[in-house]
Amino acid sequence: MSGTAAAAPPNLYITLVRSIPGTRKLHRRTLEALRLTKCNRTVMRWNTPTVRGMIQQVQRLVVVETGEMYNARKQKDANHKALRPPLVVDYHPSPATDSSSN
Repeated sequence: MSGTAAAAPPNLYITLVRSIPGTRKLHRRTLEALRLTKCNRTVMRWNTPTVRGMIQQVQRLVVVETGEMYNARKQKDANHKALRPPLVVDYHPSPATDSSSN
């Protein structure tokens, strides 16, 4: 490989992880422009200089993931929430020994 930089991912998944109340008006307007209105909501945006600038402005409020990172996290959450087989306890009481017959 020659000294080429890795290709930037085409999509960015942005999740709002901090609450909006108490933030600066500029940050609220930026989150509104990104369509992030509620905590723990994720949006997909194209990886453009404009979007990266908006993310940089509100970086303490959001988490940014690539498509691969987002899909891996979703798969991990799905596996965690998946139904597990029930725990089966095979209980067979041992036959009672009659101690009064001695």
